[in-house]
Amino acid sequence: MIRKAFVMTLKPGYEEEYERRHNPVWPELQKVLIDHGVLSYSIYLDNHSSSLFAYVEIESEELWGQIAETETCQRWWDYMKGLMSVNQDNSPKSIELQEVVHLNK
Repeated sequence: MIRKAFVMTLKPGYEEEYERRHNPVWPELQKVLIDHGVLSYSIYLDNHSSSLFAYVEIESEELWGQIAETETCQRWWDYMKGLMSVNQDNSPKSIELQEVVHLNK
């Protein structure tokens, strides 16, 4: 299992809408994530900075990278683009974080 964490930025004032659009996450997007080796995916919001902290556990970097190529993921990005800082392809701008500590029982 591979652990990844990254930060994205939510536009101020869209906190409630962001949460609403994720409850529930589209079933077809959930299927894409699971089919591409995502074991766990959590997103946390820092209301003070509008930063979104994401943590995922994945089976493979290759499978993780393929998610962006799916039609479902691209539709999701189009759906979310007005709420977040995004790249030209509407993917969320993100900064990958370096793991410095991990404790596991």
